[in-house]
Amino acid sequence: MDKNTMLGLLLMGAVILGFMWLNKPEVDPNSPMPQEQLTSGEEKAITDNELASPADSLTQAEYNMLAGAIKQYGVADSTGRAMFTTTDMSLSSDGRNIQGYVKVDTTQININYLLTPELSSVQLPPAPVMNKAIAAVKSKLRDLSQYRGFARYLHGSDTKVKLENELVSIDLSSKGGAIARAELKKYDSYRGGNVVVCTPDNDSYSFILNSSDREFDTRDFYFNPVQESDSTVLMSLDLGGGASFGLRYTLVPDSYIVKLDVVQKGMESVIPSSVVTMDFLWHQKMTRQEKGRMFEERNSAIYYKYAGGDVENLSEAKNDDEEVNERIKWIGFKNQFFSMAFIAKNHFNRADLKSQVLDKLDPDYLKEMDAVATVDYSASESNPASFDIFVGPNLYPMLSSLSDNLQPGDDLELTRLVPLGWTLFRWINTWIIIPVFEILGKWFTNYGIIILLLTIFIKLIIFPFTYKSYMSQAKMRLLNPEIQAINEKYPGQENAMTRQQKTMELYSRAGANPMAGCLPMLLQMPVLIAMFTFFPSCIELRGESFLWAKDLSAPDAIISWTGHIPLVTEYFGNHLSLFCLLMTVTNIIYTKITMASQASSNAMPGMKWMMYLMPLMFLVFFNNYAAGLSYYYFLSLLITIIQTYVFRHVVSEEKMRAKMAEAAKKPRKKSGFMARLEEAQRQQQAALREQQKRQKGNRR
Repeated sequence: MDKNTMLGLLLMGAVILGFMWLNKPEVDPNSPMPQEQLTSGEEKAITDNELASPADSLTQAEYNMLAGAIKQYGVADSTGRAMFTTTDMSLSSDGRNIQGYVKVDTTQININYLLTPELSSVQLPPAPVMNKAIAAVKSKLRDLSQYRGFARYLHGSDTKVKLENELVSIDLSSKGGAIARAELKKYDSYRGGNVVVCTPDNDSYSFILNSSDREFDTRDFYFNPVQESDSTVLMSLDLGGGASFGLRYTLVPDSYIVKLDVVQKGMESVIPSSVVTMDFLWHQKMTRQEKGRMFEERNSAIYYKYAGGDVENLSEAKNDDEEVNERIKWIGFKNQFFSMAFIAKNHFNRADLKSQVLDKLDPDYLKEMDAVATVDYSASESNPASFDIFVGPNLYPMLSSLSDNLQPGDDLELTRLVPLGWTLFRWINTWIIIPVFEILGKWFTNYGIIILLLTIFIKLIIFPFTYKSYMSQAKMRLLNPEIQAINEKYPGQENAMTRQQKTMELYSRAGANPMAGCLPMLLQMPVLIAMFTFFPSCIELRGESFLWAKDLSAPDAIISWTGHIPLVTEYFGNHLSLFCLLMTVTNIIYTKITMASQASSNAMPGMKWMMYLMPLMFLVFFNNYAAGLSYYYFLSLLITIIQTYVFRHVVSEEKMRAKMAEAAKKPRKKSGFMARLEEAQRQQQAALREQQKRQKGNRR
């Protein structure tokens, strides 16, 4: 294509465009639109393209659209007129005419003046006010186009309705029809006042319904609260044409459970039958409830339970997200001592969960948590979904009762909101520690005394193991001179097998077992670890004082300082805990006693110093832990030291030596294990001698 051809085509295109522009049809803004297009048969959809920007007047087409929309989506009064009310305008429709006004700030303007302001016989407000009124009407048309019957609830005033019982106070907000605030009456916040689990500024949840081309989010609407009883409130939306949608809340007496029922009527005219799910959105910016941030942050996470399966959780220590494509029974946002959970009557179909750790420079919040899930929905059902909302403390006995009684057909396992360690340690806590702790709590009110009695109880349980361990150490201590004699008689690496064989023979004759002292200690370890997981999760200790400790669930700082010291602040904190210091001192004393009673205490000086270093490491590790935990370990070590001294006075070493000598005289049948061990030693010794012979031959 040459240059002249291209120039000709461009000129032809310009002529055609100019002709089309000169002959475009003019639209008369005052031309009427037939009312039947909006009020009879299939309603005409109102689109944003039909809505002009604010101008000097409202067009007749827009006026007719508004009249038809009011008739279709308005609520009929006793006279049969359709009413549509919001905070900025109040309009009523009777046939083709609209009566009412548009409110701009404090000025009210008759709706008919916006249609033909030049024909008005009254003095109209200034043009800017008139334009605002016209813009308000056009905005209302857009709302009607998008939300239809829901549009009348896009504006309103946020009113609060309170439900409360002996344990919890709930504020329901008309904006979104959701729980805006939940206050626990029996738990105090370190900031003062009661613990508030959720607040309007930091917590929100909603349900989303989808039509063929629109989305209706309950957060966008102002519900009408209806107090049905002292414990029940219905948040309702009357959508016109016999359709309604609502959220009914019932606070169970003497419980932390709020029952939520989604109720509706005639929603087939709003939501197509092809829509079979409803979305559930939940966001929470988790507020700090405890003075110590470290453990609260470590024990805060999103928990969820698979329907008919296990309870899982997102990471407590880092940002985490999970796409769960299986059915879920409940979703919970868990703090260290308090939680909020939505328990579906049926189940959630799937969920996207996300948790983000907030910067530690933000002193009031811990994490941002989000859950997006779906539940089954049918527009024809009067009660398409129901939930039990738990807002309360992570108190094991109470959660156990809820799991058994709330929905008897399902094992909810809400007790998993209390972290009690792996399976073995959790079993010890749930079957031994918690029941005893609960019984003692009924008899005593001081939790320092309760921990003391619990420690004594545990020591009584493991007393046989402790006694056996001491007796084994005593035997080894009495045999120490003979072991040293064997070591002197068979020195060097070449006699290692002989030395070991003679030592084992000595143990066998005396009836001593070097492993007997370790086994009882190993059997005690699960109890010690179970207690390590129990105390940081024990809400009963929260706010309970004992001696100098103001709160047994937090560190008992006797010295505090400000400023950040690298590594020290991260691991040790900005304080010194007295119970932790006492535990460390007691641990050093116990280590000294143990090392002195061991037969090999003088043979391994490096190991000796390592044993003394361990208590100092525990000081660093436990300084930030709950005072109740350090107090328990302090008592446990102190009782062990007392037991050791009692054993030394009660058990006669002379009698033990005589029994060992008497046992050595008796013929002892070797066990299969000892026979195999001696045979292995002989074979190894023979192999070593053969190797030494070959080495001598090679040197020659």
